[in-house]
Amino acid sequence: QVQLVESGGGLVQAGGSLRLSCAASGSIFSSNVMGWYRQAPGKQRELVALITSGGSTNYADSVKGRFTVSRDNAKNTVYLQMNSLKPEDTAVYYCNLNILAKGYWGQGTQVTVSS
Repeated sequence: QVQLVESGGGLVQAGGSLRLSCAASGSIFSSNVMGWYRQAPGKQRELVALITSGGSTNYADSVKGRFTVSRDNAKNTVYLQMNSLKPEDTAVYYCNLNILAKGYWGQGTQVTVSS
């Protein structure tokens, strides 16, 4: 059984920063992909950033240059540093862990950016 616990969401003014964390526990294969998705009201869930266990990253165009994804493999934890936040970044952010094509999701954390 795999569990993901997110933390770090909140309310911030435009231009501000937040850091999200997601800790995974349970039966976790060492080779995996961790990342973040988000879902704004009335919109589909979309990819924000991914990072492999080897450190390769992938970002949505909308966050490139502002967000940084990183991970601590020893702690099975993934982070999302979000800088220069915009009101359009407002969404529920979900942590995702993909092991051998099976995906696991966190409960989500709300990020609200005020203008």
